Amino acid sequence: MMIRIRSRDGLERVTIDNPHATISQLKSQIESQLRVPVQSQTLSANQNLLLAKTPDDWSRFTDMANPHTPISSLNLTHGSMLYLAYEGERTIAGPAVQPAGSFGRKMTMDDLIAKQMRVTRQENPHCELVSFDRDAANAFQHYVNETLAFAVKRGGFMYGTVSAEGKVEVNFIYEPPQQGTEENLLLLRDPDEEKLVDAIAIGLGMRKVGFIFTQTISQDKKDYTMSTAEVLQAAELHSEGDLKEWVTAIVKLEVNEDGAADVHFEAFQMSDMCARLFKEGWFETDVKDEIDPKLSKMKKDVVVGVKDTREVDNDFFLVVVKIADHQGPLSSSFPIENRIIPVSMNALKDHFNRTKSLSFVKRISDFHLLLLLAKFLDINADVPALAECVLTQSAVPEGYKLLIESMASAS
Repeated sequence: MMIRIRSRDGLERVTIDNPHATISQLKSQIESQLRVPVQSQTLSANQNLLLAKTPDDWSRFTDMANPHTPISSLNLTHGSMLYLAYEGERTIAGPAVQPAGSFGRKMTMDDLIAKQMRVTRQENPHCELVSFDRDAANAFQHYVNETLAFAVKRGGFMYGTVSAEGKVEVNFIYEPPQQGTEENLLLLRDPDEEKLVDAIAIGLGMRKVGFIFTQTISQDKKDYTMSTAEVLQAAELHSEGDLKEWVTAIVKLEVNEDGAADVHFEAFQMSDMCARLFKEGWFETDVKDEIDPKLSKMKKDVVVGVKDTREVDNDFFLVVVKIADHQGPLSSSFPIENRIIPVSMNALKDHFNRTKSLSFVKRISDFHLLLLLAKFLDINADVPALAECVLTQSAVPEGYKLLIESMASAS
């Protein structure tokens, strides 16, 4: 059984042989595998633990305080996410070293070549082109420009379709709970909400196709395309996405020739080599005190050009993807989830008052509205059925219409 552990150091994994283990035994495994002493650990299923600053703040998270509680009683299953806070520093286990030469087994030329990890630029992306739905892209950039003023980072998961030729169409952007600063973006992901998002996407004939994030005004003064922290986050999400056409998009302000600022979209794929290095654990992931944010640090030497080095320019990991736009099947006029102002049922009422002239199926053809409705519907039956009506633009069954209208009028 594998449990994912997110801490200030990023995402790590702990393996437990006994699914009926207690919290005490889980903590022992964390000490053994991640080198965090049991007495220093605070564990919680609540992601807000990562926002708490001091041990006093951590002590308020008591859901995993009893060492005798079996983890099975907490509904933890293979792949579940837990959050870890701890005091002090720890040593990350380094790569295992095999003896060579006269002190161990002989190294053949094949061994030497196999051990050389050669980092080169990848010329061609697997994604032929990424096309953004104009309304979805505009709803995202308008918020970061007008409300956040590009002062803090913002991110979202892109959903859409992938053609046989490798063309990606982005039709909506889901913005998970998050906390952005000038330099970093902490995603406070909600697995239950993401299950609803995925259920809606499947009903719409779509899937998760990439990650989009903003760079702040302060970052515009730096001489990098993506910082080391951004490369690590993008590589982690690319790896999780499990799609060879996965796209990473950046939105930023650029000063034009007239001195005015334009919002600018760029799209990349993380290279195959970047994905491999990340998957195999070559990246140094502790970048809190990064000296040069345009260089990624490796745990072992890699070959760049003709030299062995542990520092790689982040541009080596980026493959440029061409950008287009289109008018997709969904609108993006409904208030968007997890922003400064929470979405309430009043928004549903306002939306229905505003769209009286449209057919009912057109009125609900908005991912963000469907996400609000999905929180009150059955994920296995109602959500796919409604999403399929939107996909086929067919009449919404009378029962659903009455239910949705009553939800709108009750607010």
